[in-house]
Amino acid sequence: MTELTVLPYGDADSSYQAVGGLKGITRLVDRFYDLMDSLPEAKTLRAMHSLDLTDSRQKLVYFLSGWLGGPKLFTEHFGPISLPVAHSHLPVNQETRDSWLLCMDLALQQLDYHGEFREYLMKKFAVPAESIRLMCEFKRGDSSPDPSPKGRAV
Repeated sequence: MTELTVLPYGDADSSYQAVGGLKGITRLVDRFYDLMDSLPEAKTLRAMHSLDLTDSRQKLVYFLSGWLGGPKLFTEHFGPISLPVAHSHLPVNQETRDSWLLCMDLALQQLDYHGEFREYLMKKFAVPAESIRLMCEFKRGDSSPDPSPKGRAV
């Protein structure tokens, strides 16, 4: 008799499976952008994006698919990406980093992902979010917040 081994999050495609595969990622991304559209705390973050979020939604779904251990759809469609470099034209600061993380955390909560998995993902999301903030501040030449959008998010 064989025993079913449950891999911890982050091994192979365990995170991809835990989120519900491509369908789960799409639901998460849709909820994330709906929250970004509606939360006052995300107003500055939202202003960094195009009015039509269709491309942003698709790119985030594709990125998260590979990032969570599933098919590397972003690379297949757009090539390799460095998140900090791709976002370096934006005025990301602590406020916008935190509002991005807030929208993602609320989306995970509202979609009833298991608390342990949600905590794991939020720790994982915090790493690139901080790297993006640091790159953006470096590109601006200082660490002071700049509230005016200089570009649009990918």
